[in-house]
Amino acid sequence: MVTGSGDGAAIGGAPGTNATPQARGEWARHWRYDGLPGLDLLRARYVRHSFPRHAHDGYVVCAVTSGVEEVGLQQGTVRAGHGGIVMINPEVAHTARAGAPEGWAYATLYPSPEVVAEIAEETTELHGTAGFTRTTAEDPHLGRMITEVHRAAEAGNALAADSLLRIAVAHLLRRYGGPLPARTPRSAGARTANLARALLEERMADPPSLERLAQELGTSPFALLRAFKGAYGMPPHTWLTDARVRRARRLLEAGRTPAETAVEVGFSDQPHLNRHFTRIVGVPPGAYRRERSVQERVRSGAARTYKTTEGAHS
Repeated sequence: MVTGSGDGAAIGGAPGTNATPQARGEWARHWRYDGLPGLDLLRARYVRHSFPRHAHDGYVVCAVTSGVEEVGLQQGTVRAGHGGIVMINPEVAHTARAGAPEGWAYATLYPSPEVVAEIAEETTELHGTAGFTRTTAEDPHLGRMITEVHRAAEAGNALAADSLLRIAVAHLLRRYGGPLPARTPRSAGARTANLARALLEERMADPPSLERLAQELGTSPFALLRAFKGAYGMPPHTWLTDARVRRARRLLEAGRTPAETAVEVGFSDQPHLNRHFTRIVGVPPGAYRRERSVQERVRSGAARTYKTTEGAHS
């Protein structure tokens, strides 16, 4: 993914100096800003790249700044063009791809469940777990606010970035929000799917075959496939690839190399990790790790500066 620089370049414009180029005409940046804990940011333009079915631990809120994005859900496909916003709740399986020949550019916020819960509690009367009741909306004003969060973060303006983030999420919840249904497994099939997921998480590096997994859970392979897809929106093998990439992100953030990470999460080698990671996250694992390393160096430098200054005045 290509990054936008912190020089105030227009969202959706040409990539900045820290960008990681993809295919011709594509660029993206996936990063975090220390002034916005509990939030990932993505600014990108894609033409040929498409995201396979996957889900997120937290929420997805994006503003399309040019072209058309096409999002595939279990219920069908939705599209958002310039001025449109897309809202996806945690653990909702979806795909994404260009809905027009020119592709699409967007600015995306990935707030954690904790961030959204805090804002919902303070600014709404929603009970239970707050989420979005719509996937798309034409809302240019909120779209501009989302892009302004990016601009403020890229400029290092923590006060503006945090303020805009909270205002934007509060508006989104008031206009398009509601309580999410409980995800408690009630049926026998849902309980089986939940157990299968736990086993796959436990044996991520060496998972059983579908037949063996079904035998261990006392069901048939096709019954397990139906139950798992009904619970998580994708079959077990697709879910496992997504889960491996999620764990890979955490390992890369902790400082592991892509080669080490590939082995630990169960990919055959680093190119295998690179392929799936890039398809699902939108940037290669090396670029993802470098962005986190840059933030860590900034934090370390700030800490050293503070200690030196403190010592000078002691």
